Amino acid sequence: MADQINTLEDLNTVAGIEPVAEVETPREPVRDSLGRAYATGKRKDAVARVWIKPGSGKVIVNGKPINTYFARPVLQMILKQPFTVSGTEDQFDVMATVKGGGLSGQAGAVKHGVSKALQLYDPSLRGALKAAGFLTRDSRVVERKKYGKAKARKSFQFSKR
Repeated sequence: MADQINTLEDLNTVAGIEPVAEVETPREPVRDSLGRAYATGKRKDAVARVWIKPGSGKVIVNGKPINTYFARPVLQMILKQPFTVSGTEDQFDVMATVKGGGLSGQAGAVKHGVSKALQLYDPSLRGALKAAGFLTRDSRVVERKKYGKAKARKSFQFSKR
């Protein structure tokens, strides 16, 4: 055979098929009628419903200010990380309701929700948030207890006699 077909382009030219250029559609902002972006964040057993809107940087969690609900500075820092990474400190007001889990899991859930909501509000922030790993749900959860075991994996003490 004189003219061999080695690649997909060769096959397309022989068949007379024009290559189609892939067009990347830009993401559209997702906002409700009040100009807010909504997202659900999760970590461990905690689930957070988060709304963000342009504002002065006020954060309300379960009806309380951030420094009342998350009293530890570490938890407040966790919650503000998405704004720091995206460079939008004090530009958005956050209203969140959190259920389940402990304080650490709840802070992680709100952080996840804020990151997702920021990305929905302004799709250009997606790259920075994704690179920082804030759009990925931390799926580690407590393993269930199995029958015949003291805990999830711990066995009862063995006695030979």
